[in-house]
Amino acid sequence: MTRRAGSGDALEQDREDILAAVRRYAERKLAISDFVPGVTPVPVSGKVLDPQDFAALVDASLDGWLTAGRFHPLFERSLARYVGARDAVFVNSGSSANLCALSALTSAKLGADKRFGKRSLQPGDEVLTVAAGFPTTVNPIIQNQMRPVVVDIELGTYDAMPDRLREAVGPKTKAIMMAHTLGNPFDLDLVQELCDKHGLWLVEDSCDALGSTYNGQRTGSFGDTATVSFYPAHHITTGEGGAVFVKSALVRKQVESFRDWGRDCYCAPGMDNTCEKRFEWQLGELPFGYDHKYIYSHIGYNLKATDMQAALGLSQLAKLDGFVQARKDNFAYLTSLLTGIDGLILPVATPKSEPSWFGYPITIDPAHPVDRTAFMQFLNERKIGFRQLFAGNLLKQPAYRDVDFRIVGDLANTEIVMNRTFWVGTYPGLTRPMLDFVAESIREYLAEASR
Repeated sequence: MTRRAGSGDALEQDREDILAAVRRYAERKLAISDFVPGVTPVPVSGKVLDPQDFAALVDASLDGWLTAGRFHPLFERSLARYVGARDAVFVNSGSSANLCALSALTSAKLGADKRFGKRSLQPGDEVLTVAAGFPTTVNPIIQNQMRPVVVDIELGTYDAMPDRLREAVGPKTKAIMMAHTLGNPFDLDLVQELCDKHGLWLVEDSCDALGSTYNGQRTGSFGDTATVSFYPAHHITTGEGGAVFVKSALVRKQVESFRDWGRDCYCAPGMDNTCEKRFEWQLGELPFGYDHKYIYSHIGYNLKATDMQAALGLSQLAKLDGFVQARKDNFAYLTSLLTGIDGLILPVATPKSEPSWFGYPITIDPAHPVDRTAFMQFLNERKIGFRQLFAGNLLKQPAYRDVDFRIVGDLANTEIVMNRTFWVGTYPGLTRPMLDFVAESIREYLAEASR
């Protein structure tokens, strides 16, 4: 039988033909060239794509829906299942995830619910964190008119000093919001103990730690809310993208509200009347029957992601276990090559943890006569990628000059990190010859500088 042009069967065959061509194209595009030391760049991070990833992007785009569609719920459910969280909410970046994760806990809807008592966060509340972190871990605290309370970190783990965290809890402390630095989990036993004892919220920034575990449990599953990033540098990518993990259905609704303009309605894009009383609401001072799709309960944002991003995320998630193992293997290999070099403080995993390392942090011993800037220039000339540990000390950054931080103890190690720490890559796209070249270059420079 001849198929009618535009029929379902014909369209489906066209789609399959297009996707097959995309996979062939990707195979050619992704062919790997030989590594030439000093000529071929050694990236500090990057995405690892395969032909199925390209096909997933095109498959979603052929739907023509573009915003959240059929891939969104599949990705969110698969992601939550992988981490071990109740639910996941897909957003347009890890930074947006942090903003939604903390903002959701300010909702009056939580304060009115007997399960949460009067725990919704308020302006003036204090939130414990560290100064040696990424700006958008701390920014939501400031943006919600709360006070960041910062403590120093340990060299080696680069996570908060446990004793300082205990000391930092005060009468105004209402939450802890910290990241697992470069994938190395912070002391979750202590943090959970403090949260339970003092009734604190935990916002767990797991943006650099997808696949890391603490006491056998995956990071991202501990916090009242938790976050992950899918920027190309991270463990899986959706281009731009991130997600918020939640333990409570009520908290999930608030996360979605802040993501979706602050609206009260929770219908998915293209859906109406999920609550089955769309014109039977009376909220605020609006007239009875005002369309629930246009009632707003929060001062929100538009932080939604596209269905193409969700499709790519779903394809990447299928390969995550392999990516995590490659990061662990690369970390172990670098350690074997760098152990014993005089003047280096090498990274160590937090007790009870098994990190999915985002990078390999190295601190030059303050007593060693090496100038970090000159060292960085040397690596850069060899096309070896590196990064400093994010903002170094946020309090020294120009954007935070007038922020009212409360500092607990000194920030001696944070200062060392700002001046003496950098990190190189562990991402799965790095080969053994690349890692050999990185280690040889570090060893060569330090040997010369010590003469």
